Amino acid sequence: MQIFTNNKQSLSTLKEIPFKLEREIQNLFEQNLELLSSLKLVKSEFSIQNRRIDTLAFDKESNAFVIIEYKRSQNYSVVDQGVSYLNLMLEYRADFIVEYNEVHGENLKRTDVDWSQSRIMFVSPSFTDFQKQSTNFKDLGIELWEIKQLENQIVIVNQIGKSKSAPSIRQVQRNDGSEIDKVVREIKVYTEDDHLHGKNDDIRELYETFKNAILNLSPDMDVDPKKLYIAFKKQKNIVDVEIQQKVLKLWINVKKGQLKDEKRLAKDVSLSGHWGNGDYGIIVTDTTNLEYIMSLVKQALV
Repeated sequence: MQIFTNNKQSLSTLKEIPFKLEREIQNLFEQNLELLSSLKLVKSEFSIQNRRIDTLAFDKESNAFVIIEYKRSQNYSVVDQGVSYLNLMLEYRADFIVEYNEVHGENLKRTDVDWSQSRIMFVSPSFTDFQKQSTNFKDLGIELWEIKQLENQIVIVNQIGKSKSAPSIRQVQRNDGSEIDKVVREIKVYTEDDHLHGKNDDIRELYETFKNAILNLSPDMDVDPKKLYIAFKKQKNIVDVEIQQKVLKLWINVKKGQLKDEKRLAKDVSLSGHWGNGDYGIIVTDTTNLEYIMSLVKQALV
């Protein structure tokens, strides 16, 4: 990505300003954690079993803990460290629960946490091709996030996505009791294929049609499969889709009373149990109202 300033139709490049310390990256990320990643800060510099975790966070959407590590250089193994920290979390679950409750004054229980959704994020100005390739497994709970600061107080944050052809980590699983073997067995990263498994061609085609329509609403829309639904998000979830056997359920992330819906297709689900985010739900069986439904979804982009 090239970033320019426009001065009377004359473009000039913006120079990158290197971070001097990893702590600079950490402070910037932690102070804007919810905006950047929708995560809830638990503890900065969390120490456990003679190990120090840079940032401990909690994902309220997945009900799971997230470890964040910051790196200024490229001389480290993201897989080895990532797997080691994930195993540490799974082995000492009670310590993470205690820390969360002490910090936030809540009564989170071990059963409230979906440990299978645990993950680790590495945040760095850049990653090597080897680091990107070594984490390019569609079901490995290790994420790479690039962060750069440029002139004019511009900051760019970008999560490096998995390739469409990314293999499953289970294809190289050795079943030998190693750390990575334990992580593969206990942590589950969901994909679109998981949600489409066992579905007939009609519902698959309906999902693809709505998926493409949603992605066309914004050039930087991300697809983020969760355990119970597939989230379409920018900085926040815009719409969540649950794929059932014969219908799609859409939840539009707009607060009650704020959706302009002349046809009244969307149902108020603010007081009823539902998986996705937002206060409005729509059940879809065909593409009859596709364009109109997209006009409703688009309101969540504002």
